[in-house]
Amino acid sequence: MSITQQYFLDTHRAQRLGETPPPPPGTHDWRTAREPCGYWQFRAVVAGRPAQGRLRRALGRWLRPRARSGW
Repeated sequence: MSITQQYFLDTHRAQRLGETPPPPPGTHDWRTAREPCGYWQFRAVVAGRPAQGRLRRALGRWLRPRARSGW
């Protein structure tokens, strides 16, 4: 059974029972994809690290190393 067939079956069942229909397939895909990012931001805050911009700062340090002083 495909996801569309399951959705229509669940919608029909909910309508017959007087319940609210389920959300259409794909409604919460972006929220599900963003959840790991929120989790890692939470873990960074709990550990006392900055929650945002860590990757950009690390790449900036790698791409533009500081000139050594004392030469």
